[in-house]
Amino acid sequence: MATGRTHRPATRSRGIPEATVARLPLYLRALTALSERSVPTVSSEELAAAAGVNSAKLRKDFSYLGSYGTRGVGYDVEYLVYQISRELGLTQDWPVVIVGIGNLGAALANYGGFASRGFRVAALIDADPAMAGKPVAGIPVRHTDDLEKIIKDNGVSIGVIATPAGAAQQVCDRLVAAGVTSILNFAPTVLSVPDGVDVRKVDLSIELQILAFHEQRKAGEETPAGDGALPAATPRGTSADQGPDGDVPAVMPA
Repeated sequence: MATGRTHRPATRSRGIPEATVARLPLYLRALTALSERSVPTVSSEELAAAAGVNSAKLRKDFSYLGSYGTRGVGYDVEYLVYQISRELGLTQDWPVVIVGIGNLGAALANYGGFASRGFRVAALIDADPAMAGKPVAGIPVRHTDDLEKIIKDNGVSIGVIATPAGAAQQVCDRLVAAGVTSILNFAPTVLSVPDGVDVRKVDLSIELQILAFHEQRKAGEETPAGDGALPAATPRGTSADQGPDGDVPAVMPA
């Protein structure tokens, strides 16, 4: 079975925009649900609605994949599942290590969707000696002293950081030095990485703050004119958080 060490996805070399790449998992999730219901074909309008985008954007995204559908028939669901999975690199095995097995790390370890999407949790790693050997999701936790050996032995190129903020950069540095080239960061801090290393940041507090901003705006729109209420303030950096197409990404980039 191939691993993440032996193959890299071809999206960048083929010139697929990052905004399109960010939407491919949304399409794949919607298509997988259709496949599970044995739906053979789907129109661009139906698939766009299921993925939460407009149909024109979907058709443009699929044009980068060389998939245009059939007039009057739509898109072949099974073929699109394969095509998008291949483009995302999900037709092979990607071993992943999770560092930091607190509440969040344990929850990630117990997530059942990794295996079905091409990811294998190769190891769970924590700095607490008391955690060493304890099974989480059926996998014994390893101590951080073994981090480099684990990465080498399993050919790991993707690391997940779920540590406290203060430990995240040091963990990141060790992952990168050991050969990890992609990092999913759940720690509430910005990581510094060298060129060639990709970081995706998941910050739940930022997502909640964005929702609070929209709630404040909705409340302001509902306030009757002339009651003395001030207009809702726009948080600093809001425009910088928007994606290339003006959308706020579901996962905030680092």
